[in-house]
Amino acid sequence: MTTTPPSSTALTDEPLRDLQAASDLLKALASPVRLGIVRELSQGGKYVHELVAALGVSQPLASQHLRVLRNSRIVTTRRQAREIQYCLTDDHVAHIVLDAIRHAQE
Repeated sequence: MTTTPPSSTALTDEPLRDLQAASDLLKALASPVRLGIVRELSQGGKYVHELVAALGVSQPLASQHLRVLRNSRIVTTRRQAREIQYCLTDDHVAHIVLDAIRHAQE
């Protein structure tokens, strides 16, 4: 039995906007610091100072990367008194990141 190679119109089978959204998600994750943030947040909500300590980066750098993740709707915030706690919007992104990290370690 022979199989035919995918046609050049295979992209039309998937709505282009879905592919663009997936591409945008992967671009937002395309940083070691952002991957580290998602890995940390997969364990539960964290404050910026906790992420700074866990990742060994400066507070301004962590905040810059958190802004990218917020703009991409990967993380959400919750104000508690004078601090802001960051949480993952859902667990799907955590699975992608944790699987990618495990794959890289193989």
